[in-house]
Amino acid sequence: MSALLTILVSALAAYVLIYYNVFRGSRCRSRATLKGRTAVVTGSNTGIGKATALDLAKRGARVILACRNREKAEAAVYDIRRESGNTAVLFMHLDLASLKSVRTFAETFLKTEPRLDLLVNNAGVMGPGRTEDGFGLAFGVNHLGHFLLTLLLLDRLKASGHSRIINVSALLHRLGSVDFNTLNTHKALVTGQSSWHCFRAYCHSKLCNVLFTRELANHLEGTSVTCYSLHPGVIATDLVRNMSLWLWLLMLPFSKLFFLDSEGGAQTTLHCALQDGLEPLSGRYFSSCGLQEVSAAGRDDALARKLWEVSERLCGLS
Repeated sequence: MSALLTILVSALAAYVLIYYNVFRGSRCRSRATLKGRTAVVTGSNTGIGKATALDLAKRGARVILACRNREKAEAAVYDIRRESGNTAVLFMHLDLASLKSVRTFAETFLKTEPRLDLLVNNAGVMGPGRTEDGFGLAFGVNHLGHFLLTLLLLDRLKASGHSRIINVSALLHRLGSVDFNTLNTHKALVTGQSSWHCFRAYCHSKLCNVLFTRELANHLEGTSVTCYSLHPGVIATDLVRNMSLWLWLLMLPFSKLFFLDSEGGAQTTLHCALQDGLEPLSGRYFSSCGLQEVSAAGRDDALARKLWEVSERLCGLS
């Protein structure tokens, strides 16, 4: 019995040590208030996007939930208004899997909102399928939709003063690559639709987020707008809602034991959005509320420039 107790205590101690030192992550320490500021958060009807929107609303910002599902987004608006006491929280329809929807959102926003101080490109998917425009789902939603959205809103960000763009990437960008031949041939970052292909496509799309941020910083040089990419941590969200049942069941126990909750997963996003003094680090990558180095591919300026040029062409901007 004593041997069993020793094993259980040791296992518990190991779990606590791993959780608090590896998975738990750091907290955003900024006390900034956002009265008079406007923020757009994509994919904010659930998960870390909703937690991010809630925190910004508590700080007094006007927060726009840019989401695809109206019913879920309106429920999130209700929750955030109630918990924050901020009534300046609203839903605007945005389907990142449709470049037409992205353009419509931007047109509506520019007509109705006089300023934009924070653009949080948070939405992400992992799964099979194609966008309305025929692109692989991960590439089309995680990168291309956000790329177009950002460029369409860039002038409003510049006009609003010291604004920031936050691109939620992932540690898995380190497993990513960009094959332009595959992209040109298949309009996707991978050639198949299996669970393995979907995982690889997700990794590749997260590298695209890092590369986009790096090149965007070059385009923003000399302006008052800065941009950052980040790894939010390992989060227990519905990111894999499009994945197969067996993979979801495989991940479930690990997510319950080790993954961050949505509030914990929003902390690095909030750090990049709110922390004073980050302006000289525009274009860089953060994790656990601190500056981190990216993969070698993520530091490839030529790759970043080519991705920008290809993305412009695919969006019809060039």
